[in-house]
Amino acid sequence: MFVKYKKVNIYQEDVRVLADVDFHVDEGEFIYIIGHVGSGKSSLLKTLYCELDLHEGDEASVLGRNLLRIKRKEIPALRKELGIIFQDFQLLHDRSVYKNLQFVLKATGWKDKKEINERIDEVLEAVGMKDKKLKMPYELSGGEQQRIAIARAILNKPKMIVADEPTGNLDPETADNIVSLLKQISLTGAAVVMSTHNLPMLDKYPGIVYQCKDGKISDVTAEYNKINMIAEE
Repeated sequence: MFVKYKKVNIYQEDVRVLADVDFHVDEGEFIYIIGHVGSGKSSLLKTLYCELDLHEGDEASVLGRNLLRIKRKEIPALRKELGIIFQDFQLLHDRSVYKNLQFVLKATGWKDKKEINERIDEVLEAVGMKDKKLKMPYELSGGEQQRIAIARAILNKPKMIVADEPTGNLDPETADNIVSLLKQISLTGAAVVMSTHNLPMLDKYPGIVYQCKDGKISDVTAEYNKINMIAEE
């Protein structure tokens, strides 16, 4: 199991935002986190890559690491096994698409120039952006920048992708393309955990659905599927 949280409490500074969290992620699963602004979605995702620390819970493990006891020096190794996609892309604007991706590979220990070039071409091909390799981020549309952000996230063939509102700033058609791309990635065995307000996507690209509400998180997949079946009738 990639993620196993049992009765975990999640805090932002000193305020508890989610209590008694039971949350599980396994290989190849496509998981949506839904809920209103401020309901704890981003806080939950930040705990997965140790942006927020965990101190309370019966169990909290991500990719075999115990997050209740993880040391600061162990966090970079965990993050190397994750692909993280932010809503605001977080590309380096002073360098080309190629240099953005090269920077990540070099920072994570890649040294062979030929291997670096081949891997960059592979991920850009996967997200349909190979022809934009030499472009600067400001020359790209929002959807294109998000595709580059996804390419960056999959560079090191992560076991799990964590995406915080990856379609939040995109038009509906582009958002659809991004979720379709993430769904395809999950079919290769990587788990995808994605927070979203874009509820129509849950119908088009079904997955496991967790809802953050009133300081709790619950698996509402069956409930959500039932609503959809009634609507279709």
